[in-house]
Amino acid sequence: MSAALDERYGTTVVELRLADYGTRSLQAVESEPGAVEPVPIHGSPQGRAFGAQEPYVTEEGGGRVSVHLPVTVRGDRLGVLTVGMAADAFAGADLPGLRLACEALGHELLVAERDTDLYLLARRAARLTLAAEIQWQLLPGRACARDEFALGAQLEPAYGIFGDNYDWSVSRDHLTVAVTNGMGDGTEAALLSSLAVNALRNARRAGLGLADQAALADQAVYAHYRGRAYVSVLLMRFGLATGEVEAIDAGSPRLWRLRDREVEPIPFDAQLPLGMFEETVYVPERFTVRPGDRMVFGSDGVYEALSSAGEAYGERSLSRTLLATSLLPPTQVPGAVLRELAGHRGDKGLDDDALVLCLDWYGRGADSGGLPRVAPRRRWRALTP
Repeated sequence: MSAALDERYGTTVVELRLADYGTRSLQAVESEPGAVEPVPIHGSPQGRAFGAQEPYVTEEGGGRVSVHLPVTVRGDRLGVLTVGMAADAFAGADLPGLRLACEALGHELLVAERDTDLYLLARRAARLTLAAEIQWQLLPGRACARDEFALGAQLEPAYGIFGDNYDWSVSRDHLTVAVTNGMGDGTEAALLSSLAVNALRNARRAGLGLADQAALADQAVYAHYRGRAYVSVLLMRFGLATGEVEAIDAGSPRLWRLRDREVEPIPFDAQLPLGMFEETVYVPERFTVRPGDRMVFGSDGVYEALSSAGEAYGERSLSRTLLATSLLPPTQVPGAVLRELAGHRGDKGLDDDALVLCLDWYGRGADSGGLPRVAPRRRWRALTP
């Protein structure tokens, strides 16, 4: 790509940086990891382009400029491409072409990761534990966007997670979301969650309904652990055309809704976690989301997190945070919530995984003939320097 950009735009510098697993820094892609210092996402020109998801141009002196461009695929923010060129050779009319190049680069990165560790290594600001390695390889990404919705998710501790996990899949008619929490610590918890998530995927890809997806995963976990270990899950399927939702609450993950500046928990009938007993029967509950709704999923490591004084983070603190972040895009909300959570804990270390997933629902227009359309989105205030 460097040669193509040089030929087309006369670039002299081409640098690709990818967001690290904790979404705190942008790591340079180099043949020798660590050879180039990372830059922070908050407080750098590259971070500004990453946070705002818009090009950002800086003057470098000597008649040169640097153009920082977000690299994003289907809503998943991968990193930033920086190109340097002579100031008199750069024009605003070049930006659409550069953005198309970044879009193509993002798709190439996803394909290339199947054959090389180069880009996975570039994302590491520290070494991953084995449990975290298992979990990150299991995740579908950190964000996804379509005309009907946009979502983003984040896990902490990013380099040492073990049991918490999230998964999603989009078909023509449905969005399926699963937030899971395998009991235990370390690699045992990661392996348990991996078994449950892959069992849910297997059932979903076989065309089974939501209740049967939960039942098959329940049987898979029970067959292996015989009730000694189990997995909590909040499993939901959204109808893209109608906003109708099926939900199965089988454990500790919880859901809150932000609607018209009011935050309220969405309660469900508690059902047994996956694998606790043999042949558990699961019954979906139903409700409807409206355009403009924001849904926030949280694991028990969020709402049960304790301060140094022993006070749980709880619903009140979470509500304040969700209202304070209501103008942020869903890709930035999980990180903002987890930073607030870190402030709540203070000097008290994180003693459990913390998972936040934020889903903004736009809906599908009744006049669109059943086809997706671009719905009006909330005004987003980018988290930039």
